[in-house]
Amino acid sequence: MIVWLNGTHGAGKTTTSALVQQLIPDARVFDAEKVGETLMDIKPGLPATDNFQHWPPWRPLVVETARRVLDYTGGTLVVPMTILVEQYWREISSGLAEHDILVRHFVLHADQDTLRARIAGDTVLGPNSPFRLQYLEPYAEAARTWLHAEAEVVDTTRLTPAQAAQQIAEAVKS
Repeated sequence: MIVWLNGTHGAGKTTTSALVQQLIPDARVFDAEKVGETLMDIKPGLPATDNFQHWPPWRPLVVETARRVLDYTGGTLVVPMTILVEQYWREISSGLAEHDILVRHFVLHADQDTLRARIAGDTVLGPNSPFRLQYLEPYAEAARTWLHAEAEVVDTTRLTPAQAAQQIAEAVKS
């Protein structure tokens, strides 16, 4: 099984994924961003883009990597990864389904004011990261048009990461 934690930057995916992993037996965290980083390391570089998810190889490589890891280890993969393009989510989710991999898709959601406050206080990328801020509107649009309908939404506005992780783990176990 895959527990996919989606949502925009600042929603708490990375922190929550580590806590979810501790609550689900035989779970591992798979950061699909590392697949993108591998593609970014190709020299000479792939065609220019502002997001590695736009490279067509990224999506099937995420599917194949997840499948191979699960074939090798069994258990559950917890994947903290923002996907805001519906077509990309369809490619990944259908690719996993072709391999009979169950996906529980959760969106960690917080209101815009909370997200902006979290981004302002970010100690990883620094306060008010332009990278993180640029995804607030695309996230809001995806949430309105398709994303929230495709997932179990966990509102993290007033939850700690531990509370969000507990809610997700309980949903997965039920």
